[in-house]
Amino acid sequence: MTITLYNTLTREKEPFKPLEEGKVSMYVCGPTVYNYIHIGNARPAIVFDMVRRYFEYRGYHVNYVLNFTDVDDKIINAAKELGEEVPDVANRFIEAYLSDVEALGVKKATHNPRVTETMDDIIAFIETLIEKDFAYAVNGDVYFKPRAFNGYGKLSHQSIDDLRSGARIKVGEQKQDPLDFALWKHAKEGEIAWDSPWGRGRPGWHIECSAMAKRYLGETIDIHAGGQDLAFPHHENEIAQSEAGNEKTFANYWLHNGYINIDNEKMSKSLGNFVLTRELIEQHDPQVIRFFMLSVHYRNPINFTEELLESAKHSLERIKTAYSNLEHRKKSSLNLDEEADQWLEKVKSLADQFKAEMDDDFNTANAISVLFELTKEANRYLESKQTSTKVIQAFQDTILAILGVLGIDIKQEEEMLDEEIESLIQERTEARKNRDFERADKIRDTLKEKNIILEDTAQGVRWKRG
Repeated sequence: MTITLYNTLTREKEPFKPLEEGKVSMYVCGPTVYNYIHIGNARPAIVFDMVRRYFEYRGYHVNYVLNFTDVDDKIINAAKELGEEVPDVANRFIEAYLSDVEALGVKKATHNPRVTETMDDIIAFIETLIEKDFAYAVNGDVYFKPRAFNGYGKLSHQSIDDLRSGARIKVGEQKQDPLDFALWKHAKEGEIAWDSPWGRGRPGWHIECSAMAKRYLGETIDIHAGGQDLAFPHHENEIAQSEAGNEKTFANYWLHNGYINIDNEKMSKSLGNFVLTRELIEQHDPQVIRFFMLSVHYRNPINFTEELLESAKHSLERIKTAYSNLEHRKKSSLNLDEEADQWLEKVKSLADQFKAEMDDDFNTANAISVLFELTKEANRYLESKQTSTKVIQAFQDTILAILGVLGIDIKQEEEMLDEEIESLIQERTEARKNRDFERADKIRDTLKEKNIILEDTAQGVRWKRG
């Protein structure tokens, strides 16, 4: 089976053909670190971590780069308001970002380059663009000329004349054309700045990604990804300056995730429905948040409501319970099940179906449906009087493999059930056998204090986190 993905550049699904066999080079636009991230920022972090995980599941080695914009107008303004230095503000919010996405199950990137650590590369890139007459310097500023690049607008599928009609020259700008965009900005008095051939200043927003992608992944990369809001002008400008400077295709595939709405309205500060990721993590299980985010295809908009999040919680709980039931039954299973081969084939068929759904542009919504079908079949299998350890293990391995791609770890909770709690559960079972219900109830209450909820089922005692 071949992985196909929707390429924003061509507006078509295309089979994935890596530049180098068995390897994927992937650049994801990270945050501008002037504040804590909101759930709109969390979505691409989760989505493209899932994409990375699926490639790895399929045997690829992924070089995954996510950058930090750690110098920018917004950061400078935040530093002034807080009475702090720009690097201190940036460092604090980088640490906050990494903490938030780690809680959401996002793996560490191969590289997390920062603008301030890539300044020499950025300046060299700008010099190349000037030498090739794609850019010009004027009084300490440097601008890129989109009209000089044949193909400007190919990502957003707009003509350059249509784009120009909405462009304006702001007060203080010295552009030759309203479409021209800044590669380098001369420093205002008191601002953080670096030396350059054009005077002290700092980079424009777009050039940094071109320089960092080139440094860490090369002149042409497999996949460039980010939120839908970045397609224009950010990614459009990246293509123009990268392909103008390197004279090569910048990225073969462009992936963009959809927006998040809050209670059917677009999230915005003006509407007062702005949700910070860290606040959401404090209120809800981060794994439930991640599961919810992946329950919708990444290119589609996702509507965030407390009711839908609660539904995701119950859905994930069903999966955990099915896995726990398998684990419990495995202890008393044998390898004598006459129908084992039939069940093993069923598990394999569902695993193949999962791959088929994920191969189709990482369709996690359908993949989760396969996961539900898998747990349904697992529960049905456990209704058998005789079960095979081999079949149970196949169910468990497949459930964990699918959850691994989704970035959900249910085994960590199993490992938290220590000897003391196991001993208490066994003691309660004995108390019930001896009709010492007072002692059994007391043990139940003790376990509840430890956030362990017991359930008495036909298969025996089950537990779950409260």
